[in-house]
Amino acid sequence: MKLFEDAEFAARVARAKTKMEEIGVDVLLVASPANQFWLTGYDGWSFYTPQMVVVAADLEQPLWVGRAMDAVGAKFTVFMSHEHIIPYGDEYVASDERHPMEFLVEILKSRGWGARRIGVEMDDYYYTARWHAILTAGLPDATFIDAFLAVNRARMKKSDREIDYLMQAGEIAGRAMQATFDAARPGVRQCDAVAELYRVTTAGTPEHGGTFTCKPPNAMVGEYCSAPHLSWTDAPLKENEMFYVELGGCRHRYHAPLSRCLWLGKPPQAMLDLAEIIAEGLNAVLDTVKPGVVLEELAAAWTSVISRHGIEKDSRIGYPVGIGYPPTWGELTCSMRKGDRTVMEPNMTFHCIPALWMEDYGLVVSESFAVTETGARTFADFPRKLFHLG
Repeated sequence: MKLFEDAEFAARVARAKTKMEEIGVDVLLVASPANQFWLTGYDGWSFYTPQMVVVAADLEQPLWVGRAMDAVGAKFTVFMSHEHIIPYGDEYVASDERHPMEFLVEILKSRGWGARRIGVEMDDYYYTARWHAILTAGLPDATFIDAFLAVNRARMKKSDREIDYLMQAGEIAGRAMQATFDAARPGVRQCDAVAELYRVTTAGTPEHGGTFTCKPPNAMVGEYCSAPHLSWTDAPLKENEMFYVELGGCRHRYHAPLSRCLWLGKPPQAMLDLAEIIAEGLNAVLDTVKPGVVLEELAAAWTSVISRHGIEKDSRIGYPVGIGYPPTWGELTCSMRKGDRTVMEPNMTFHCIPALWMEDYGLVVSESFAVTETGARTFADFPRKLFHLG
């Protein structure tokens, strides 16, 4: 299945090359699977072994360099011609005697790039210290430049096709949240409720199938809701407990996160009131969204609401989202918080998650959205409230 036209990939490569020129890079080594997918279309669960996409200022199409058995998948998914797919043999895999980065060194030398200014994603999850040591030792005449987030920033503005996939992911997210809450009743095991979540995020909708998300949902119960990044257990749900769910719908690697809470019974009025404050603050943020607004203005809109109610929050309330590979669907480039002067532009996409974590529980109402000329366009259509059974 062809997700994007070749012209769109060509435009992406051109945007990456503009970023390369800005930071003084001739050759860019892209380790991030999300960035590799955006630049080439490559999509395989092969990033547990070293693979690299190479973008060169003097080369029209990127190179994909990876394991030979995965080169077959590259032929199915990348937009480049097959001669731009360069496989290494299995003797390089899990070997104490040789390493795939040594193979890459020889590729770079053979192309005349051994003494160029080479950009590498220094702080990326997939670019290891050993990779860097092998590359710098093997290319002593090259100048290495930190190009971390160069491609991430190039992909912040989405195409219309990307927005379509995110809207489809948002529909999947809403259906998955509803299925999870429908299954969640006192006596039902937490894992069984989350199994419904996985069923729907995988099956998707009748029109649009889903796929695996880049990370598991955060699904906490009871006092565990006071911690934001824990997981479910096999314990049965109990009456008068909070069930906190942050999930993501995923369509062709494009993620639309969504968060809501369910109280298993009749909630205390204080919780209902707090949920209303969160929803009010979220609505104020969404009402502030428009091109030209900077991210700290969104944080200020949120703070102006909660401060009227005597509430403080010291963590950010959002971040950019889009393509997701383990371990995150975040783009890592900016945050909704005081001091971030990133200017919003049409077709930038974000997850606003103004969660509040109290001493013995947590509450959240979140939305993922695109910036449009007229404001925020949310990906999911799901009530902004605390759900409850009583």
